[in-house]
Amino acid sequence: MRIAQVATLYETVPPQAYGGIERVVSYLTEELVRQGHDVTLFACGGSRTHAKLIECCPCAVRLVEDTADPQAFHFAMLEDVVRQSGNFDLAHFHVDYQHFPFSRRLDCAHLTTLHWRLDIPGLPLLYRAFADVPVVSISEAQRTPLPWLNWQGTVHHGLPTDLLTAGDASGGYLAFLGRIAPSKRPDLAIEIARRANVPLHIGAKIDNGDLHYFERDIRHLFNDPIVHYRGELNEVQKHTFLGAARALIFPIDWPEPFGLVMAEALACGTPVIAFRRGSVPEVIEHGVTGFIVDTVDEAVDAVRRLPEIDRRACRAAFEARFTAPRMVADYLPIYDRLCKASRPRQPQPQPACADLIS
Repeated sequence: MRIAQVATLYETVPPQAYGGIERVVSYLTEELVRQGHDVTLFACGGSRTHAKLIECCPCAVRLVEDTADPQAFHFAMLEDVVRQSGNFDLAHFHVDYQHFPFSRRLDCAHLTTLHWRLDIPGLPLLYRAFADVPVVSISEAQRTPLPWLNWQGTVHHGLPTDLLTAGDASGGYLAFLGRIAPSKRPDLAIEIARRANVPLHIGAKIDNGDLHYFERDIRHLFNDPIVHYRGELNEVQKHTFLGAARALIFPIDWPEPFGLVMAEALACGTPVIAFRRGSVPEVIEHGVTGFIVDTVDEAVDAVRRLPEIDRRACRAAFEARFTAPRMVADYLPIYDRLCKASRPRQPQPQPACADLIS
């Protein structure tokens, strides 16, 4: 099958450090190539892939967004996808709803994976206007605000099977991994660790947009001797970080559509203590791969109950449910169904994005 994968341009595919969507796009793209599909990846310069790469801007947009309009790069890319669409059987978009006005001009089938929350005011009006666009959710919980969309299925994220291996909790600490942001509640992670009297290691990115929150609400908490801030971690560091942890603390305060870090923890055999928000009940099996809690008190008690969790069961759950081959196995029937419903097209030569920006 000839497939276009269309990524956001804010980060490289895969990201060098923090980055969820671009990481999932990379895992999906590489597994499709491994299985023999003809894949073209639209992404920013510096991306690495075994697919054909169309570089739609010179570098990750986050590096220039203070001095350039990030949407300009995205709209130029989407127009290029339209021009080249006759060369594909299907275009798979990962750019939220930016491409919706473009999608009706495509000369191939198309699918959109919605990676973001859907409970934002204004979204119903937009999605009503594009109710024909076929979309995929990354959890059943994600669909709740807009159950009437043109849902084609739910596909949980997956990681390469051999990317992360099971650790032994030798570090003895609790782990917080991701981003320092109000919705991630690092303050609650610190409170849980303090009350459980267990060290907390934090591997997290601090975005410019969250800097005020960090300075006002979080920086002073890092002075606690129980807290160890390890900065933003790359893929290799993340592996060691999660594998050596007793548990991942996931005290989110928003309807997280998936939470890739939970699957990463399970791949390392590390149980997860997570607040009951968004997709958490779909990813974590209470009492088997971690504990789902509603309060800080329950989270502290869960830390004490961690010896009840078999780390081998965590790894087994990852292998059964959250691998890249499983993710591709879920997507391919959707691709096939949409392609069969789309009228056939003939490939046509088209100018590349690089020709437009040179």
